[in-house]
Amino acid sequence: MNLGMESETLEYKKSTGELKEAVISIASILNKHQKGELYFGIRSDGTPVGQVINEKTLREISQAIANHIEPQIFPEINTVVIDGKDCIHIAFEGYNTPYLAYGIARIRVADEDLMMTREELESFFKGRQSEDPWEKQISPFTVDQVDEKLVKSYIDRGISAKRITFEYQDKETTLDKLMLTNGNRLLNAGMVLFHESLYAEIQMAIFAGKERLTFLDIQRERAPIFELVARAERYIASNIRWRVEFDGSLQRKEIPEIPLDAVREALMNSFCHKDYGACQSNEVTIHPDRVEIYNPGTFPSGLSPRDFIDGRKRPVRRNPLIASILYYSKDIESFGTGLKRIVDACNESGCRCEFEVQKSGFVVIFYRKELDIRPAEQVNEQVNEQVNETNAGRLLALLRENPSATYSNISTELNVSYTTARRLIQNLIKAKKIQRFGSDKKGGWNVLE
Repeated sequence: MNLGMESETLEYKKSTGELKEAVISIASILNKHQKGELYFGIRSDGTPVGQVINEKTLREISQAIANHIEPQIFPEINTVVIDGKDCIHIAFEGYNTPYLAYGIARIRVADEDLMMTREELESFFKGRQSEDPWEKQISPFTVDQVDEKLVKSYIDRGISAKRITFEYQDKETTLDKLMLTNGNRLLNAGMVLFHESLYAEIQMAIFAGKERLTFLDIQRERAPIFELVARAERYIASNIRWRVEFDGSLQRKEIPEIPLDAVREALMNSFCHKDYGACQSNEVTIHPDRVEIYNPGTFPSGLSPRDFIDGRKRPVRRNPLIASILYYSKDIESFGTGLKRIVDACNESGCRCEFEVQKSGFVVIFYRKELDIRPAEQVNEQVNEQVNETNAGRLLALLRENPSATYSNISTELNVSYTTARRLIQNLIKAKKIQRFGSDKKGGWNVLE
């Protein structure tokens, strides 16, 4: 099988011995076309030859791209088998041009990576300055593709908050009044707010330990921003600990270890201030000791989270149109106060939080208390459920029969809650009776006894 010749968006490398050249090609293609593909294990004429691949190989590729391309990009790196040969496929995308590889800007011409001249770079920057910001550019989607119920619900919230003064008529008129359209086409801001797209995506995962090694669950969701925030909030609420208090009435009060007001504020802020041009998904990761909410958008240069918490600086709006829409519906309270609201909610509930400024993004960290507190839905279950031999035996039998079983499968088959299924898996891992193998999406469970 021959994959065809190289092109302006397709590059082949015989092996990772050409890793530096590959990184240069990726940046060059991005500067010309903003997306492309690269294969390792393929000759320049398109013939598969394969190469040795292990975790170290993939890690070296990922680190080379992260360390030597600026601005940073987040490619998809996968192993593929072509004509029985093990190869590596990299799909990449980015719109924050120009990209530099090893400190030099190059551009793709046919199948070559040519260094950009000073005049070309100046022209490049002038062109960018004349362009509309990403959120105001025209998207591929039309108003007809928008769910009318979502727009109606938004207007109802805005009217209730007394921040929108007009009644809903139809989605065309409404989205036009919100300045989210150009003719019948959605602007990018309208796309991420009211239509499913690859730009509004969140990856959520639960890890067995403090490091990102053994995961217990992983999900990837793509939807309009409002729905993504709701799904992520439910995911966190379902997988953190709750305690029950009785106030003397017949009703019990269930209290989460992390205040959900702070969680929602952090989620909304992560989409409000995201760098959408980076084409990277937002992330939620749940560890035994903390919950992290990651936003792929660099923090304003020269400022720190404390500047905004203390109110010393005016708000810096990466996406002012998106921020305005979220403000009208009271999904964000006011500009520039998000971090302070998170801190205040955590202080009131006794939950410790921190903010971490990274090279490629911003993380809100909620620390979990090391207490023996069960999830609210498990309050009335038997305390010894955790070591129930019957369920453990049934689970082992299930994993032998279906190594790729998910938590939803386990919950259904064993007739237990999702949280109980997750806890049973954790116990079997600790007892060294099972281990996880493979990738996040295509892996499974090995039964060791």
